[in-house]
Amino acid sequence: MEGKKDLRIRSKVISEGVNRVPNRSMLRAVGFTDEDFKKPMIGIASTWSEVTPCNVHIDGLAREAKSGAKDNGGAPMIFNTITVSDGIAMGHEGMFYSLPSREIIADSIETVTNAERLDGIVAIGGCDKTTPGCLMAIGRMNIPSVYVYGGTIQPGKLNGNDIDIVSSFEAVGQYKAGTINDEELHKVECNACPGAGACGGMYTANTMASAVEALGMSIPGSSSTPAVNNYKESECRQAGELVVNLLEKDIYPRDIMTKEAFENAITVVMALGGSTNAFLHLTAMAHSAGVDLSLDDFERVRERVPHIADMKPSGKYVMQDLYEIGGVPAVMKLLHEHGLLHGDCLTVTGKTVAENLEEAPSLKEGQEIIRSLNDPIKASGPLVVLRGNLAPEGSVAKMSGQKISRFEGPARVYNNEAEATAAIEADDIKEGDVLVIRNVGPKGGPGMPEMLSITSMIVGKGLNGKVALMTDGRFSGGSHGFVIGHVSPEAFVGGPIGLLKEGDTITIDSDKQQINFAVSDEELERRRAEWVRPELRYKTGILGKYARLVSSSAKGAVTDLDIE
Repeated sequence: MEGKKDLRIRSKVISEGVNRVPNRSMLRAVGFTDEDFKKPMIGIASTWSEVTPCNVHIDGLAREAKSGAKDNGGAPMIFNTITVSDGIAMGHEGMFYSLPSREIIADSIETVTNAERLDGIVAIGGCDKTTPGCLMAIGRMNIPSVYVYGGTIQPGKLNGNDIDIVSSFEAVGQYKAGTINDEELHKVECNACPGAGACGGMYTANTMASAVEALGMSIPGSSSTPAVNNYKESECRQAGELVVNLLEKDIYPRDIMTKEAFENAITVVMALGGSTNAFLHLTAMAHSAGVDLSLDDFERVRERVPHIADMKPSGKYVMQDLYEIGGVPAVMKLLHEHGLLHGDCLTVTGKTVAENLEEAPSLKEGQEIIRSLNDPIKASGPLVVLRGNLAPEGSVAKMSGQKISRFEGPARVYNNEAEATAAIEADDIKEGDVLVIRNVGPKGGPGMPEMLSITSMIVGKGLNGKVALMTDGRFSGGSHGFVIGHVSPEAFVGGPIGLLKEGDTITIDSDKQQINFAVSDEELERRRAEWVRPELRYKTGILGKYARLVSSSAKGAVTDLDIE
């Protein structure tokens, strides 16, 4: 630490004075020396786990981040939090725990960091909920912090084509429709996920990693470097070094996570055609950082940002393909050159977005993944907020890859995913139907389960674009089709989606940004008077606590909104 100013801030409380001998004794047992007590204590928040390929390699990355912090004058310590594999939790009751796991991740990082009085944090995530969970904790604590994304998985290969985890879900639908056999299904299963890293398309994990890079909270390029690329280790060492630099410069997360920075994050999500889960997670992250971010802000940005990335699930390419042509920094450089980013926003490098992008490469010549802004896939962003008498607080539709913008049909109403699954399998859902799955919102699910299995079955059955799906739950970033989620207020609290009846005519119009059902005000009031709130599905444990605390999806489905 010679030549550096005294950076010990919070950790002084456990390292100085004769009364702190017991504290120091315990830290000596984990390797601290006399010199370490003179240094800032840096936490390395690792989401390492063997329950998913997204995070299976993060233990090694955490050690690299620890080395970087130590080499730059910090006294680092690794601690862990949980992860839940959304892909494995999909399609059964395990999915109720997915979104609540985001809160557990944020709460546990906040708890350890504040209890140990750590001075700075490097957080490393992978699977869907780890990125927003880490950033929510960082926003709450507001101590110098850097986020590192564990990286994307490489695509699997089958018959010369790229496949991924969504290919597996869609293959199940194809198998049940009789278009592929047992052997073909098994080949998809065995080849879809070749190793470490998060799901490869512009699904939720890659969407949120890209958003956090645009937000300024991760190292430029971190979101698109593949998990198995050796440079990922260098990024983690650099993150460890940077967090000590941020302490020296008195740069805090809330200096970086401003309203304009969140607008940059939304801009990149819209340009890339990212996951609808970005609405939930960015809103929750903004709440944790004290920034007022609403669905109207997403709409305001969407209207001026074109969709330019031909990425899965609605497009052709995966994150590794984007990495090979310049990655997210090259996309951001293009957007900034066209005046679509706030270049003066601060980042964890200590430089502004504009300064970072001066050093970034431009997109490779001749590439076909990122379109010109003069020839976009869609002139405005594909993630559209819809409102109407079915969703007074709002709902979210992903319109990338859709040839139609309006859908009208009879409601086929189901009160859980299992009922809807059985209906699809029995061929009860026909072309022109609007499949409604309700009572699966944040409180009603509980946990707002994703519907990747359902959307994949619809695709596998050949009904993509021929059937609309509406829910107060949410969708995987891998979902595509004419799907509307996050309908709020949710059915469980008496939202209009809970008053729908079988056969009601639903009209969805993305051009007018409306979602309505044909029922008179008088009939709606009569149904509302007859409505009875369902019983909580879980009354104890984490799901019971979550259902009682969680806010509307329009507010990010956070659990600390009403705590004073």
